[in-house]
Amino acid sequence: MLPAPCAGCGADLGHLCPECRRLLATTPPTPVPALPRAHAAAPYDGPVRRLLLAHKERGALGLAGPLGEALARAVRSALGPYPEPAPLLLVPVPSARAAVRARGHDPTLRLARAAAGALRREGLDARALPLLRHARPVADQAGLSAAERHQNLRGALTVRPPGRFRRPGRSDRPDQSDQSDRPGRPGRPGRPDRPGPAGCRPVLVDDLVTTGASLVEAARALSAAGLSPAAAATVAAAVPHHRRHRPDTPGR
Repeated sequence: MLPAPCAGCGADLGHLCPECRRLLATTPPTPVPALPRAHAAAPYDGPVRRLLLAHKERGALGLAGPLGEALARAVRSALGPYPEPAPLLLVPVPSARAAVRARGHDPTLRLARAAAGALRREGLDARALPLLRHARPVADQAGLSAAERHQNLRGALTVRPPGRFRRPGRSDRPDQSDQSDRPGRPGRPGRPDRPGPAGCRPVLVDDLVTTGASLVEAARALSAAGLSPAAAATVAAAVPHHRRHRPDTPGR
């Protein structure tokens, strides 16, 4: 019967209090050095850090909407004030399958779908599609230095073969408003048998950037498949030298 505490600040005002919601909605996105045209919606600190951890590690799925809206703001910022009119394809940086199983959901794919929905509500043609997968096992990124992260991920990602996108789990299924995010079957009329919809501008998205190793590897994998990303966006950005002092910074 008592209200749930806010996941960001602990106030007894519901799962996300008005102040933390305002923080997500109004913090100006800023560039991050991981890639050209890569922006983050907010610093990975304080309430934003706690909200991301609650969504990713503690299954606070109700936070996907406001976090996805913050991600959408970072996408718009990264594309600039005059983006090309081509449809946007939000491509989430993939988590390891073992991590997805342990969490019971795919948090980055969920945020990508929420961001695509927010962009569509603003009149933009946007969808989310999990184009990338791991080509080999990687170590947990938590606790690794910047150089170790880049080495750990080098060559680890690849584009999924056409028609072999992972079916979303029950907790990841989009609602009816997100049906356009589902890939078509190979050979279906009007849907070319290629890694992504023709004419779309790929935009890499993730929940958090620290050293930028994940975004760099994801961009390499997309570019190798002829799908060079137009931009990259994340909900939050962490200062790399804080990495070793925050053991609860989530890994992949």
